[in-house]
Amino acid sequence: MTSLKKSPLHERHVALGAKFAEFGGWEMPLEYGGVVAEHTAVRTSVGVFDVSHLGKATVKGPGAAAYVNSCLTNDLGKIGPGQAQYTLCCAEDGGVVDDLIAYLHADDDVFLIPNAANTAEVVRWLAEQAPDGVVVTNTHDDYAILAVQGTHSDDVVAAIGLPTGHDYMAFAVAEYAGTPVVVCRTGYTGERGYELVVPNAAAVAVFDALLAAGEQYGIVPAGLGARDTLRTEMGYPLHGQDISPEITPVQARSGWAVGWKKEHFWGDAALRAEKEAGPKRVLRGLRAVGRGIPRPHMTVAGPGGTLGEVTSGTFSPTLKKGIALALLDASVKEGDQVTVDIRGRQEAFEVVKPPFVTVNVRQD
Repeated sequence: MTSLKKSPLHERHVALGAKFAEFGGWEMPLEYGGVVAEHTAVRTSVGVFDVSHLGKATVKGPGAAAYVNSCLTNDLGKIGPGQAQYTLCCAEDGGVVDDLIAYLHADDDVFLIPNAANTAEVVRWLAEQAPDGVVVTNTHDDYAILAVQGTHSDDVVAAIGLPTGHDYMAFAVAEYAGTPVVVCRTGYTGERGYELVVPNAAAVAVFDALLAAGEQYGIVPAGLGARDTLRTEMGYPLHGQDISPEITPVQARSGWAVGWKKEHFWGDAALRAEKEAGPKRVLRGLRAVGRGIPRPHMTVAGPGGTLGEVTSGTFSPTLKKGIALALLDASVKEGDQVTVDIRGRQEAFEVVKPPFVTVNVRQD
């Protein structure tokens, strides 16, 4: 059995009393003082997540950005240096191999953040097809990533001397104690926040500084449990559940992350055909009418029978009710009422358009 990778902050998490779980081949904090408390802190004040399990890779050399743009779905030509973009790596049949963030440093320098379990595969695909002079490097184990999320994220990041206030999906390269740190206004919670890409050697110092600076705002370390409830409230997809090699961007309503006007990207023929024909199933939001708490793989039904299944489901700490993302027959529309089979009980849910909560992620 392969041993799990550990974050460079692992001992800090142990000292903070974290409960751990396996995620993408890594042993990462699931929670510290409780998922609901950590979730609420992010929605109302500020929290800090260790997401060092996320992948890291570089694509460098003449034409690196153009090469990445010919492979991944979104149009990298729509952004400039110092900006980041959500994009997808798709297979020939249109299925999603991974979703990732591309940081455009320059025409010859792109930094990628894939998901933990898919990093090696994404790097292999890019490396195998790279033109002469373009080098793709897996730097997964070289960096930590810290996500500072919440209303007071600017205050906390600025307090340790790092830049804040840049536009959503923009980044700046700065220094902390002489070490380069990339500060990007991104996150997976729906709240205003920043993700810091930090060399491993500086990870503990930056983490400690953030907790100290955030103490006056009630900052809490937050684990993957709260990360999951926060992203579900936003309707953000999780690879392996809401998007996957079997679920295309068209089905997942992620067509906004596809550069349809581009000449070519991996999976383009299949995706264009599916978009033209219309998908047979679509990812929708479900909000509980009663007290039911949905979980992945639970069956969704209507008067005519089975309509699909839940892909992500949880209790929403903000709404105090069950919410879900579900892959349903394309005939299902917003406003419809369906049922979810929760351990033999048929619980009523309304079909809605995510996000499930009002958030601050794009505020100036």
